[in-house]
Amino acid sequence: MCGIVGIARHPDAPRVDVEAVRRMATAMAHRGPDDAGFYENDGIVLGMRRLSIIDLSGGHQPIANEDETLWLVCNGEIYNFRSVREDLIRRGHRFRTGSDVEVLLHLYEEYGDGFLEHVSGMFGAAIWDVRAKRLTLVRDRLGQKPLYYIEQDGYLAFASEIKSLLELPFVKPEIDRDSLREYLGIGYAVAPRTLFKGIRKLPPATKLIWDASGVRLVPYWEIPRATNNSMSDSQWSELIRSELERAVSEHMVSDVPIGAFLSGGIDSSAIVALMARHSDLPVNTYSIGYSGSAAADYYNELSFAAVVARKFGTKHTEIPVEPNVAALLPKLLWHVEEPISDSAIVTTFLVSELAAKHVKVILSGVGGDELFGGYTRYLGDQYLERYRRVPAWIRQRMLQPLASWLPSGRQSRLMDLARYAKRFIQASELPWQERYRLYIEICSREQLGNLLQAPGSSDGFDVESLDQTSDDGLLNLLRLDARTQLAEDLLLLTDKVTMATSIECRVPFLDHRLVEVAASMPAKQKIRGGELKYALKKSLEGLLPHEILYRRKRGFGAPMGPWFKTDLKRLRDNLLSRRVTEARGLLSAQAVEQIVAAHDANREDYTDLLLSLINLEIWCRIFLDRRSVNDVTAELASFTSAS
Repeated sequence: MCGIVGIARHPDAPRVDVEAVRRMATAMAHRGPDDAGFYENDGIVLGMRRLSIIDLSGGHQPIANEDETLWLVCNGEIYNFRSVREDLIRRGHRFRTGSDVEVLLHLYEEYGDGFLEHVSGMFGAAIWDVRAKRLTLVRDRLGQKPLYYIEQDGYLAFASEIKSLLELPFVKPEIDRDSLREYLGIGYAVAPRTLFKGIRKLPPATKLIWDASGVRLVPYWEIPRATNNSMSDSQWSELIRSELERAVSEHMVSDVPIGAFLSGGIDSSAIVALMARHSDLPVNTYSIGYSGSAAADYYNELSFAAVVARKFGTKHTEIPVEPNVAALLPKLLWHVEEPISDSAIVTTFLVSELAAKHVKVILSGVGGDELFGGYTRYLGDQYLERYRRVPAWIRQRMLQPLASWLPSGRQSRLMDLARYAKRFIQASELPWQERYRLYIEICSREQLGNLLQAPGSSDGFDVESLDQTSDDGLLNLLRLDARTQLAEDLLLLTDKVTMATSIECRVPFLDHRLVEVAASMPAKQKIRGGELKYALKKSLEGLLPHEILYRRKRGFGAPMGPWFKTDLKRLRDNLLSRRVTEARGLLSAQAVEQIVAAHDANREDYTDLLLSLINLEIWCRIFLDRRSVNDVTAELASFTSAS
């Protein structure tokens, strides 16, 4: 695990100074505090920062092949490296290190552009072909590892983090207005966009090839589009259980201590249970919780995590969270770099910081909801079939107007149900793409037009939704989520925030073979009779306690919505004041005030939109105004301390 950087140049571009690449690497030293390495040749400079996980003493990068005609830097882990390495040795390849990522180099040497077909892992990597003067950048299938690039003035520069690219003299931090619309609409920017003008991110399951002919993006894998209707319930349960156990076992390979995040939900609990079966020592587990108000208690899951910890005899550690954690936002946004509207950046950082005191590798349950149908919004089509039995005139003349009066919030079960019902009714008459967008968007198209004072346009979510053509409606949603929210929100924050504390997070549910199995499962297996994750739960019966398998789901975020009305109101009002908004010049101050008022009155739940607006202003202060993180942090702390 590490951070990688590099600059390739065309022959007529000035030679790159290796010191520029050293500065790029230093900007993300937190990703690799254990080692650094660089390679310079005509046309290329490569660099890396290393967090030692496998082959602690010998895994130095960049790595070359036998005759030094190929060079590699890689951020990530290759889980099947041992079997791949043995096969390559039989084919005559000679390895320089015991590092898992070296297999990528020899696979490229052996199979050319088809080399990734033989790999199971998470990775962002670069391979330089000395003879062909050809650079190949690759990102893993689900997008667990980020990789950014910019092409300008005869150069192609790349890095695991954007802040490294900002070290280059020809890169100026400017906001991309199209990406801003996308970010405010759905809470993140879909690859290849970022909020930085000119800086792109490599999409998941994609290769970038750069040579004398220019840049080409080449997809190399996709989630299957067809389902398998020939298997019984028991066969699916057995297959899911065996594939998940295999994935967990492979993800536990490490030469350093490992642990697991434990929320008490099904996914993290399953990971911990299977880790316990494959570990000779108690598993280190880490949980986060809230207290102090009814809204905080609604989010608190520590009691469920404690049940799992006792059941499997883990070495368990908990940490409480209070509203003053908002002062962490500048630091977290500096690390995340893309101001996503997900409060899990706070909770993930705090639990990662806790875990980093004891382990260097952590396993997470991220991805289980997308694979096996775990979100309430996936029930929409089932309920829609019943809802449309109501005469159209009643739906349109009575229920639609009534829905606009429903309250909306996240501070209680009742308010949550009202929020879901409101969106469901408002979306019920739309085509499936628009209906699903309404479920997940944080700002409507109409509201975006008012907020940005500009007409709307399509974005990455729209493009990805049009590509979903499976006959299985639920599979379309899962594929869409994998290409958008999973990659650009959950996995992005998981990588950036865990690496901020210099630990590596692995996600067994996103082993691509398990993903392919889950995708081939029909909707009736994933969700049955309103029961989310039906097949997954059946596969885990006998392994997890009933009270964990069939408990009510909560997300892994902080109660920011209620806090914005109480403890964090002063911080919110300062960052979103008319004076600040007008001075920034990006948003309509009147529209922002209307959003705040509607949230406070519980007319709409604007938790995610308010967080995105607050994060946007903090992001601007750090990256556009070039203020230090410490300076902005002190300012925010003054707001929260006086709340």
